[in-house]
Amino acid sequence: MSKSNAFTSWLRKDPRAAISLGFLLLLVLIALGANWIAPYPPTEQDLVNTLADADGKHWLGTDDLGRDVLSRLIHGAPASLYASALAVGVALLLGVPVGLLAGFLGGWVDDVISRGIDTLLSFPAIVLAIAVTGALGIGLTNGMIAVGIVFAPQLARLVRARTLVVRQELYVDAARCFGASTSRLLWRHVLPNTVQPVIVQVTLLLAGALLAEASLSFLGLGIQPPHPSWGAMLARAYQNMELAPTQMLAPGLAILCTALAFNALGESLRVALDPTMKRL
Repeated sequence: MSKSNAFTSWLRKDPRAAISLGFLLLLVLIALGANWIAPYPPTEQDLVNTLADADGKHWLGTDDLGRDVLSRLIHGAPASLYASALAVGVALLLGVPVGLLAGFLGGWVDDVISRGIDTLLSFPAIVLAIAVTGALGIGLTNGMIAVGIVFAPQLARLVRARTLVVRQELYVDAARCFGASTSRLLWRHVLPNTVQPVIVQVTLLLAGALLAEASLSFLGLGIQPPHPSWGAMLARAYQNMELAPTQMLAPGLAILCTALAFNALGESLRVALDPTMKRL
């Protein structure tokens, strides 16, 4: 069966995966076309019409500065997706090579790296992210680099565990007997056989990064005003919760649905890529 046919068959057999993937693709398209889709500029203020309820002019109402909530929600999508991708990208760049080296080389290298991973994992993730953000400086990019550093030990531990299994395989021993260098063994034979669990973990980390971005922006450590993000919108709505409690619904639901879509897609991938689970 070709890869395209296998992909189509997977989506047909797992409606949850199809719905999640469709939602995420739609979100990406909205993010790419935010300037054309949004009915108003995200920073345009209408101080006469603040905290207004939904109507024909403003479908989701306005915030405390009279800015259209729908427009800010649409323009917040690129920031939230960029933040998630950046954090997971940093985690991959840091965690995968470290995990490969620890699992493949073993010995004192594995001991040193494993103790470092355990130390980082002992700290609460959001606290460590806040600490790294404070060191790097406030802002979306620095905040997501901090989150990526926090996520890197999880990927390193996963890759290390998988590498410990793969390095014992016969094809690795055969390549070593033919004189393959350590770098060739790692990148040509070991790494490709650790990809499947990493793919699943990446989808789950994307959801975690989205929530982390929302948390940092809520605390004022992420994207800075007047640029919109879902976490910053949620923080702004929280300040006016007594006057307009429905203001929290739009950004809250956006964060919830996107995180659920990432998690559902990750769970579907885990089942599809794990032969033992298919038999259960």
